[in-house]
Amino acid sequence: MLPVTKLATGFLFAFAAFRLNGFDLLFDPVGWCLCVSGLSQLRRSADDPFDRARFFAIATLCISLVAMVVSGTPSNGLLTFSPVEHGIGIANTAGALITVWLSVDAVIRRIRLHGDISRIALLDVSRWAVAGLGALGMLVGYGYADLGPVLAVAWFTAVAALIVMLYRSAHLPCLSQTGELTTSQPV
Repeated sequence: MLPVTKLATGFLFAFAAFRLNGFDLLFDPVGWCLCVSGLSQLRRSADDPFDRARFFAIATLCISLVAMVVSGTPSNGLLTFSPVEHGIGIANTAGALITVWLSVDAVIRRIRLHGDISRIALLDVSRWAVAGLGALGMLVGYGYADLGPVLAVAWFTAVAALIVMLYRSAHLPCLSQTGELTTSQPV
């Protein structure tokens, strides 16, 4: 699997939910593992933008595992969440948004070296939409505003557009493991 394909599939696993009897079959930690794997294949040095994104993907993976364990513990029939669960939820959301931002930023930087301006613009707008709407959604989730289903639909659309753009960018030679530009592949 191509590195950017792993990244896009990781985002799909992390942000999509396929529930069966209240149980999400798409484990978020599996998605973050795929992101870490793809980012590891794309990094070229320790100070590479992909390495910074990889660090946050690993941190988000750990937070996601903790969130999964905490959400699986019984709460004595209470519908309220403890402050620890709130903190983990905020850290999980913030980590996910930061990871998306840094990952897409690294992809944009790599593509920019090869001049695909329209693809860069679409990825940039998509990352802003995902991060902005995700941050707004986090505030809405804690009762700071009531935007109804509009925000959820807009955020889902932004995430879907970003994932599709990443899948479409996966074939670019500049995003291969070696990063070599060949003439046999279209740019």
